[in-house]
Formats: sequence, structure tokens, C-alpha cells
Amino acid sequence: MSERIPIIKTYKLAIGGKFPRTESGRTIEVHDSAQNLIAHVCRASRKDVRNAVEAASKVQGTWANATAYLRGQVLYRLAEMMEGKRLELAHAIGAGGEREVDAAIDRVIHFAGWTDKYPQVMGGTNPVAGPYHNFTIPFAMGTVGVIAPDEPALLGLVSLMVPIIAAGNACVVLASEKNPVPTMILSEAIATSDLPGGVVNLLSGYRDELVEHFSLHRELIGIHASGVSEAHRTLLRLGSADNLKRVTIHEDIDFFDDAQCEGPGWMDPFVEFKTIWHPSAV
Repeated sequence: MSERIPIIKTYKLAIGGKFPRTESGRTIEVHDSAQNLIAHVCRASRKDVRNAVEAASKVQGTWANATAYLRGQVLYRLAEMMEGKRLELAHAIGAGGEREVDAAIDRVIHFAGWTDKYPQVMGGTNPVAGPYHNFTIPFAMGTVGVIAPDEPALLGLVSLMVPIIAAGNACVVLASEKNPVPTMILSEAIATSDLPGGVVNLLSGYRDELVEHFSLHRELIGIHASGVSEAHRTLLRLGSADNLKRVTIHEDIDFFDDAQCEGPGWMDPFVEFKTIWHPSAV
């Protein structure tokens, strides 16, 4: 009997709650440290970015209008699904993988706890003259693009993505170019969580091809990035001039340091504020 040939998995994109192949038909080979072929991932194109933004924009309003308590429960459910894939994620990361997965799960839990608290920290009651009450309330800004760092592939992505969705936004994520497999495994955990399809859309591919499209897409109202080159930083900031998108880029950050990577300050760049005047009963 001949030796069985193992099936090499091809990880699809995650767009709108589904797992389509890239419209370009292209794939990227992924090798381990011994240069053994371990997987294929899709090589996303400009059209895939557009499809992902459209999917995110369709569902973002529904997600933003969900109660803060519900969003927190959904994120907690995501952490549960990641816990179920803990060993698979750690294996995809390699050395130090279990520590990174644990930190990523804990970070999801952290921001799940902020969903019903950040409005109290960022908003407030304003003193005014006259028979009025005046309130400032934060609300989600829309669809945000995320450029994940190469390392840590999972923790870096989670740290950039979760504050965005905790605030009620949707996002389109470009995975680590060096090791996209943990991101695509995460997409399977997201699919089995209670996150509505399209709140998180995950793409794999090359930054040199895709960063420009993130930068120039008018429906992306913000960019959250880390580990990008100087050329890509410049490109992202120039793109902000077209639709005034907010560009937040983290440099020289230790994603394992909770003090640097947690708290409502990570949500603040991705909320807008509205002020409400209401007559008092006096």
C-alpha cells in the first residue's frame, strides 16, 4: 500500500461571514522553519479589499446599535472560541506560541469588559448656562482598516482589532505577511462566535499590493496599524487627506505589555462624539 499523501490546507479569506477564495485565484505558499510546505493562503487583491469594506459597511450599523452589554458578551464568546483553538493557534505561531495565544485571549476579555464602561469615561455631563442639560456621548465612527504587524502575528492583530469592534465599529484586517496562518485560524474562531458576519473581515496578502488600497478607500474612516515600513506609513497618512480618515500607527510597542496595550485610550481614536442639549424641568 502506498504512503498516504497529506492534504495541504488552503486558508480562504474571511469576508462577510463567509470564506471565499480570492477573486484573483492567486495563493501564497507558507513554509515552516525547516522550509516544509505547511499551508497555502489566499493572495488578496484590490477587489477583495473592496468586497470586505462593503461587507463591513453593511453590518456596522447593526453592530453599533447593539447594546454595550451584548457586545461585551459577544467578545467574551469570541475568547471562548479562541480558547478552544488554543493549541492549534499556538502550533501555527511556533516557539512561544502558547504564551502569545494566552495573551491574545486575555486581551479580548479585557476589551469585552470596556464595552459598557468607555462611554462613561469618554463622555460626560457638561456645565452650561441656562435651563438645559448638556451631554457628550461617544459613538462608533464606522469601518476601520487594520494593518497587523508581522510579529507577534496573533497578539498584534488582536490588540489592534478588538478595541475597534468593542466600540461598535466594523473592520477589514490585513494579516501578518510573515505568518498569516494564525490570523486565518482566528477567522474560524470568529465564524463560530456570535459576532455578526462582516463585523471582522480578514485578508491575507502582500502589503506592497494592498496598503495603498486601504489608504485610498473612502469608506474606510480610520486606519489602525503597526509594524509597517516608513514608505507604508507615509502612504497611509497621505491617504487620510482624501476623506479625513484617522490614521493611528503604533511603533516600537511591546504587545505583551498590558500597560501599553490596554485601556480606553486604545478605543478613543475610533469613536466620534455628539453633544445633546435637553431642556431641564426647572
